[in-house]
Amino acid sequence: MVEQRSWIRSLYLYLAALFGLVLLSIGGIRLLDMGLRAWIFTEADSERRIYAFQPPMPPPAERLERFTGGEELTEEERAMVRQWLEEYRSWRERSAGIDPVTADRHRTAASSLAMILLGLPLYLYHWRLIRHEAARNG
Repeated sequence: MVEQRSWIRSLYLYLAALFGLVLLSIGGIRLLDMGLRAWIFTEADSERRIYAFQPPMPPPAERLERFTGGEELTEEERAMVRQWLEEYRSWRERSAGIDPVTADRHRTAASSLAMILLGLPLYLYHWRLIRHEAARNG
């Protein structure tokens, strides 16, 4: 019974240390990737900047056909267009000062640092227990 408990404890300690090491590795790799894209491969994120800004939405095709026929918009359609324009202007104002690549880098840095700050103590604590038990047993 004692031997089985010892085996389960050893398995737990090694798995917890491995999990901490994996978190540490993933966080470090993501930080390294972000740093390389920010300072060495500076054009790697340029495509994101292009696609991050929404182009103006075209009106539906049937309404365009009505314009070419010389017909006027109904009052309800005018109200919808005014509302859309107001929402579009509001969206443009809110998104004018935001750089999507910088925001993504901040998210990546925050999650990577969280992984490192969780993985490092988890790994070090369990590895220290493993070494302590190995020294005590052998």
